[in-house]
Amino acid sequence: MVSAHIDTFANDNLPPPEAQPEYRFDLPELQFPAQLNCAEALLDARVSAGEGARLCIQGEGVRWTYADLLARANQIANVLVSELGLVPGNRVLLRAPNTPMMAAVWFGVIKAGGIAVATMPLLRAKELVPIIEKARVSHALCDRDLAAECEGALAQTDVVRQVVYFNDAGDDGLEARMARQPDTFTNVPTAATDTCILAFTSGTTGVPKATMHNHRDVMAICACWPRHVLRPKPDDVFIGSPPMAFTFGLGGLLLFPMSVGASTVLLAKCGPQQLVDAIAAYGATTLFTAPTAYRAMAAHGAALRSGTLRQCVSAGEALPAATRALWREATGIELIDGIGSTEMLHIFISADESEAARVPPASRCPATRRV
Repeated sequence: MVSAHIDTFANDNLPPPEAQPEYRFDLPELQFPAQLNCAEALLDARVSAGEGARLCIQGEGVRWTYADLLARANQIANVLVSELGLVPGNRVLLRAPNTPMMAAVWFGVIKAGGIAVATMPLLRAKELVPIIEKARVSHALCDRDLAAECEGALAQTDVVRQVVYFNDAGDDGLEARMARQPDTFTNVPTAATDTCILAFTSGTTGVPKATMHNHRDVMAICACWPRHVLRPKPDDVFIGSPPMAFTFGLGGLLLFPMSVGASTVLLAKCGPQQLVDAIAAYGATTLFTAPTAYRAMAAHGAALRSGTLRQCVSAGEALPAATRALWREATGIELIDGIGSTEMLHIFISADESEAARVPPASRCPATRRV
């Protein structure tokens, strides 16, 4: 595999080969080409197949097709390369809540051969500084609403060379820069093993650590757990609360729906009541959130039971048996409980709803799951 990275920071900081695990991609669905750009596989390929008019992303006042998202991602990639001097392998800090523009900048970075370093919207400047320095971030794309903490962090480090804000009406804002760029872009032919994401852990055991994931990892999580447990359909509408900076959200609210040509709803504000309202407003079928939210939303079970919702995934914290039973009784839907980690990128152990439904309630244990 020939790396496309000119900036070799990621490869230089991998553990030596003898310290790495054995990577097995021997399943038929995991036979990826040596040169693979996951943005091209998830987005460009859908449009090239004649499905550009399919609904892709919805949000407040936004309804984008796959072709719409592709055009915007291409413009962002052009801004990064032509105006900001990004070279393949550079790390790009991304800061925004779950919005269509956050999805567009993520794809723009990956298409240009960059490495996305998405951060939780609630992080403060002092929490951003170690992330910026550990990842040696060269560029930042940030929602204007989150500018204060971003600027506070940048004032404490000299690592970042370029920062551009979006949802910004100024001439230097990302939208104005995009308007000056074509909506076509030649994707960087990255190697399947080139790093494309630095995902930071939550820091529960100390300082957050960067986990490195490559293009084939992104495609592998789309081909494994969702295909065999979630079994998504092209007409599904995904919705949920986890931020895209959290790999639970990145997979569940962006990668998984796009891997089958489905659509997603991205909400900047997604508390339990907002999720209930949005499920009805957008006709959502597949929900990703945490047990705490399921407990709060169960009070609206009658409305949810009569709506479009048919699948619910729980992760991010332990699922109590009482919460599972409460949700099932309120909505008639069996929760899909998953174990995942930032290191493994997404859920890797769970039971599907049909397996869980066959276990008598008295014998259910939240720690017992089927691989």
